[in-house]
Amino acid sequence: MSKKILIVDDNPNMSSLLQEMLEVFDFESVRASDGSEALNELEKGDFSMVITDMRMPNMTGLELLEKVKIKHPKLPVVLISGYCVNDLEESQSDIKADGFLGKPLMMSDIEKLLNTLL
Repeated sequence: MSKKILIVDDNPNMSSLLQEMLEVFDFESVRASDGSEALNELEKGDFSMVITDMRMPNMTGLELLEKVKIKHPKLPVVLISGYCVNDLEESQSDIKADGFLGKPLMMSDIEKLLNTLL
């Protein structure tokens, strides 16, 4: 399996930070600035996980989650939010995220997530 993760965030500083954090765990990553770009990247490459911000213009993280799971049902999708993660879990409908990361991002949370899902 690929050790490449797709990071989707409209904030280049956040996606850059996450990319650097993933490098510590020997994961390569590709950054996309929105959901449409992310879907294009998924068509071009082999990824082991998608990590997406919840709040983005044009397509939310939840909308991206639904689209990814339709085409790639076994691909883990993790949502990032600066808001209460418990509220996100309860607001999910039919399609569930495979994990959640809260902001500020913590190395220990990322490591746990990688170990659990990959």
